[in-house]
Amino acid sequence: MRLEPLLRRVDRLAGGRYRDAQVPGAASPGAAAPLWTVFWLLVVCTVLGGITVATVGVLTLQGAPPPLLVWLRVGVLFAISVSLFYFLWRASIGWYWAFQRLLLFSRVFPFVAIALALIPGAFPWWVVGEQIAFAAVLIIIQFVMISAPMKRAFPKPQRAASA
Repeated sequence: MRLEPLLRRVDRLAGGRYRDAQVPGAASPGAAAPLWTVFWLLVVCTVLGGITVATVGVLTLQGAPPPLLVWLRVGVLFAISVSLFYFLWRASIGWYWAFQRLLLFSRVFPFVAIALALIPGAFPWWVVGEQIAFAAVLIIIQFVMISAPMKRAFPKPQRAASA
C-alpha cells in the first residue's frame, strides 16, 4: 500500500490554502544543513519531553502523582514535539504549508510555554524548567527557519487568480 495518498489527505487537513503548493525544499542549494539542524533541535525537544513524561510516570508509580494539569502539559508538549517531525519531513520534500506550520509553531509555542510556566504554583520547578528549555529550543528553530537558505528553499507561492 502506498502511503502518499493517505498522507496527502492529512496534508489537506493541515495545509490550508497552500496545501497543494510545492517549493524546492531540501532540493534547494544550502537548505539541507538548516533542515538537519532543525531535525536535531526537534530531537532535543522530544528528548526533553520524553524525560519529563518519564519523570511524571515515575512519580506516579512511586505514589506521588503530580496534578492532572502537569500530566496534560507534559503530554501535550511531548505530542507537539513529535508532530513537528511530520511538518519537518513534509517541508523537506517541498510542501510549503508544512514549512509555514513549522515556522508558525516555532513562533507561537515559546510564548505559550513561557506563559504557562509563569502561572504561580501551577507546575513544579522541573516542569517550569522543561518548558523554558523547550521554548528556548523552539526559538532557535525559528531563527534557523528564517535564515537566507531557508527563504530561498521555501519561497512563498503565488496565490491562484480567482475566477
